[in-house]
Formats: sequence, structure tokens, C-alpha cells
Amino acid sequence: MNSAPAVIVFDVNETLSDMSPMAERFTEVGAPANLAKLWFATLLRDGFALAAAGSKATFAEIGAEVLRGVLADAGTQADVEPAVKRILAGMGELRPHPDVVPGVRSLRAAGYRLVTLTNGSAEVAEKLLAPAGILHQFERLLSVEDAPAWKPDRSAYRYAADACATDPGEMMLVAVHPWDIHGAAQAGLRTAWINRTGAKYPTYFAAPDVTVASLTELPEALGAPADR
Repeated sequence: MNSAPAVIVFDVNETLSDMSPMAERFTEVGAPANLAKLWFATLLRDGFALAAAGSKATFAEIGAEVLRGVLADAGTQADVEPAVKRILAGMGELRPHPDVVPGVRSLRAAGYRLVTLTNGSAEVAEKLLAPAGILHQFERLLSVEDAPAWKPDRSAYRYAADACATDPGEMMLVAVHPWDIHGAAQAGLRTAWINRTGAKYPTYFAAPDVTVASLTELPEALGAPADR
């Protein structure tokens, strides 16, 4: 990498937030725990499909509708609407992965501008970061609700660049999702993939500029000059 980015853009869901507690929300309403992953994957699929077709809906709208479907398919006996409300409320009660707080603080101390860009709402991002004591480390919490389309559409990343008054080439997206890395790369951003699980990166997506196993490794990978 020739030079460090000026702005580091963080994906939120799964990248910053530990979504494993969502499985318990499903069991609380009498549904199998593994439906949590199916629900989230289906939610993303439908959001991406809308973006590809030139349309969009909010994360909450799609999430609720998809949830009704997966609960019905699973034969859940609980009242659907209270169950949907209970599960969706869990998104606002998630906490960061253990590496997030020290990693964010180190990056900010090194002088990087930090923002988030989520396919969810900015309010959910705030509920994640504020209790962890790192909300003030971010200059902006951005959501595709204010962009033309969901990530990984190029317009979402360009919206973030415009909001930060910088060029896409001066930004780096940090994410755990290869599809997000690919979208950001196509929009001209540099990219950093957090591979907490030791997974193999898909060869059909644009390769990340940086790969780390933990957010705490990213400052060193970028050089983290203290006098930026």
C-alpha cells in the first residue's frame, strides 16, 4: 500500500457487532437457533436484489418480512408479531466483538478519521458503540438509508465519500464480508478484510488490500504512524 488512507469506513453488522446472541432470540420464541443465520442471509439477499433492480427498502422492513416467512416455514407456534418484535429488538442490544474497542481506539489515536457505513440504521450502530464507550471515536455514523442503494452497490460507497468530503481512493472499507470488500473495491476504495474465523477468501471477489485476523492487528498493518 503506497500511503495510508485518510478515512477508515467500518461495516457494522458482524464486522463490529457480535451477532451470535441473535440465535438465543430465536430460541426464546420457540424457533431453532440456526434460523438466525438463515434469516440474516435471506435479509441480505433480498436487500441486494432490490439494489440490483434499482429499488430499496430499509433493513427493518426487509428484516421483519423475511422473519415472518422463516418463522412460518419453521412451524413456530409463537404469535408471529410479538416474536418478530422480540427478535428484531435484539439487533439494538448487540455488543462489539472483543477486538473492536481496542482496535478502534488504536486507529483513532493514530489519527485516522473513522466512520461507519451500514446497511442497517445509524441508530442501531449508535446503540452498539455508545455502551462500549467508543461512539466519540467516530466522526459520523452513515447508513444506506440515506444513500441511493444498499451496499455493495457502488453508489453506497460514493455516498460515504461525499459525506466525508473525500475521494473514494482516500478511504478504506473494513469488513468481514467479502461481498462488501468487493463492492468497495469496485467503487475505488481500499479494503481491509477481518478474517476472524480463518475462512478462505472467495477468488471470484476482488482481493482485499489488507487481511487481518483481528481489528487490533489493523493499525500495525497500516503502519499506524502516530504523527499523522
